[in-house]
Amino acid sequence: MTDAELQDIETRLFFEAMAVRHGYDFRHYARASMKRRVQALAQSVGCPDIGSLIPRVLREEGFLGQALAHLSVPVTEMFRDPAVFLALRREVLPILDSYPRISVWQPGCATGEEPYSLAVLFEEEGMLPKAQIYATDINDMALAKAEEAIYPARNLAAYARNYAQAGGKTTLADYFTTAYDFSKISEPLRQKVVFAHHNLVADGVFCEVHMVLCRNVLIYFDRTLQNRVLALFHDSLVRGGFLCLGKKETLEGTDYADRFRPVDRDCRIWRKAEAS
Repeated sequence: MTDAELQDIETRLFFEAMAVRHGYDFRHYARASMKRRVQALAQSVGCPDIGSLIPRVLREEGFLGQALAHLSVPVTEMFRDPAVFLALRREVLPILDSYPRISVWQPGCATGEEPYSLAVLFEEEGMLPKAQIYATDINDMALAKAEEAIYPARNLAAYARNYAQAGGKTTLADYFTTAYDFSKISEPLRQKVVFAHHNLVADGVFCEVHMVLCRNVLIYFDRTLQNRVLALFHDSLVRGGFLCLGKKETLEGTDYADRFRPVDRDCRIWRKAEAS
């Protein structure tokens, strides 16, 4: 048996241990990507191989947090893919504005940059007072950083470029307080974002919302898990609610392709079919 084949067995057993011992089921995630993450976890904690992680997952108190931090690597920035946020500003928010109250759910929120970007959009369109954004993730370390809402000041230049391309109406710095090398999101925006732990694989519907923004999460799932998660999103959305996925994600070929109609194909925005 080759070393690669042994690693595949170890990886499968590692995910089995995570699921049975802790309830975090990564068995339907894209195998190649997750194997690389498990290898990086083993290296970071000084394990000689993936198999050595299994006893630690089963018995070591506190190891779960380390494992989840590596398996759900947050990749995000404010107004990432600015064309998407421009499309939301022009095509989605005017419709959401017809509701007396607006609820948005962002699963896989990582360290919070994207839900805060949404809050900026709502503020600039005069909709923030009636909006509530729920941002969830399985990575508690990332959620803690998101709740702090403090980011390196060196990131603001890149964020500001994205913001301008997303149709920003002022300067992004207006939404931060900067001191020393860090910038903190303004309090009015922070108050409109609620962060919570939620596991898309194991947990049920989080809440009823008018829009779900979940970008670049489904690409890590196999088709079985994609269909399960899309069922969650469909059941969470009000009739006529909006779904926004990542630029490399699609509903085509899933069980829910006919449950939504496209709003902006390039930006991966759909609307829940009225007949659903």
